[in-house]
Order: sequence, then C-alpha cells, then structure tokens
Amino acid sequence: MPELPEVETTVRGLVPVLQGRRLVSVEARRPDLRRAFPPDLRQRLTGATVTGLGRRAKYGLIKTDRGDTLVFHLGMSGRWRIDPEEIGPHDHFLIETDEHRRLALNDPRRFGSVDLVRSEELQEYPPFVKMGPEPLGQDFTAGYLLAALEGRSAPIKALLLDQRIVAGLGNIYVCEALHMAGIAPGRAGGRISLDRLQRLVPAIKEVLAAAIEAGGSTLRDYARPSGELGYFSKQWRVYGREGEHCHCGAPIRRRTEGGRSTFYCARCQR
Repeated sequence: MPELPEVETTVRGLVPVLQGRRLVSVEARRPDLRRAFPPDLRQRLTGATVTGLGRRAKYGLIKTDRGDTLVFHLGMSGRWRIDPEEIGPHDHFLIETDEHRRLALNDPRRFGSVDLVRSEELQEYPPFVKMGPEPLGQDFTAGYLLAALEGRSAPIKALLLDQRIVAGLGNIYVCEALHMAGIAPGRAGGRISLDRLQRLVPAIKEVLAAAIEAGGSTLRDYARPSGELGYFSKQWRVYGREGEHCHCGAPIRRRTEGGRSTFYCARCQR
C-alpha cells in the first residue's frame, strides 16, 4: 500500500500539472472504486480552477476555487498517470486541464477512493475526525507522544500505526524509524521513556523526509505520476531484509503480527 511518502510524492508530482489550471473535463469511467464516486462529481469539478494541492495522512487533497476539495486515496494499488498515451481498463477517473494535460487515476484493485468535500468541512470528513497530528508537523513532539502513550501496554509499533495517535504512518517507515531509534517494536508503548521518545520522533521525521526525497519506495504497484520509480527501498535499514546483516553484524529478523511483517534487529533494538 502506498504510504505517506508515496502520497506526498504523488501530490508533488501533480502540482506542475494541476496548480492554477482549469478543469475542462472530468470523467468517472465506472460507478465506484472502494465506494461510489460522488454523483455530482463532474458537475462540481468541470470548469473549476485548482487553487492548491496538499496531503492529510495518506490522503491527497486537490482544492478548487468553488470551495470544493477532491480527496483521493490510492488504496492498495492506485497511482495517477500523467498524459498517458492510451487510456487503459484500470484508468477509472480522468481529468483534463485547459492546457490539454490529462491525468488518469489508475487502480487495478479498486481499493482506492475519490470523494468531494466542501473545503471548510474537511476537518469533519469522517476519516479525518479522529486523526492524530501529522508526523512531519510541529505538533508531533516527544512530549505529545509521551502523553499519548501513557498507560498503554500495546507494542509501540502497533501504537505508531494507530491513526488516532499519529496520522499517516505505515508499516515500512515505522519499522525503519524504530530501528534508527534503537527501540524494539514489541516494547510496550507506555513504558518508553521521554529520552527514548526524543530519539524516536526525530527518527520518524528523518525517515519520512528521506523517503520523500527519494520519491518513496517502489512497491509492486506504485510509481510516481511521471512513471518514475521511487528508490528509497535501496536505503532500507531493516524492512524486507530478513536474514541479512544489520550494520551491527547481527541478523535482521522478521515476525508476522496481524498480517503485517515486522523487521528488526534484536541486538540494536531494546
């Protein structure tokens, strides 16, 4: 699944094509993805001008001068294609701008979503209501995390994946940040000291920033809107490296919990 860095990379890739442009054609080529397309999507977007693009957690945001924001989620396999030579069977949502640029939202598994929300009501959009702070934002600090984890006996990795605690973190980057901070993924969140959280929060920010700079991690179905592949996977410290050696020389281990693989070093992470 595309995680926060992949969504951020996607949004940045859309900016040169959409920012300040008028949408002259909008087409949903099927009735739904994970859920139905808004019935008035074409009416509300055709003729609108894009005034800004952004991201909230793993959702992309495209704002217009009509007071609407297109909110998209890439699901398991979604990606935007810029100026595709041909429209394929998995290009389910199309946008054309006044510069005759075309965007196609491609989603073979159809686990993504497209919604249209009044911009002033974004905070009330159901997926956003209970979300925690952005991990790259100023509100995500060691002090905040200490308070959020107080009394929690669940493993720190599971708690960092809880969108109510911090928005947008996914499996790959949590594994990487916990290794960088030297914290065992199974350690109870409420038993981690402030000193250790003061290592963890900068590690999370550093890992995410590096992944965004690298264009994200190339997974089976993910590519940037330009078609280029992200190369952060070449920098993975532990993720996907079971049996290889950590920088300390110990073997990297993997265990599976709740359908997710956790990669870690038992020597470095305590």
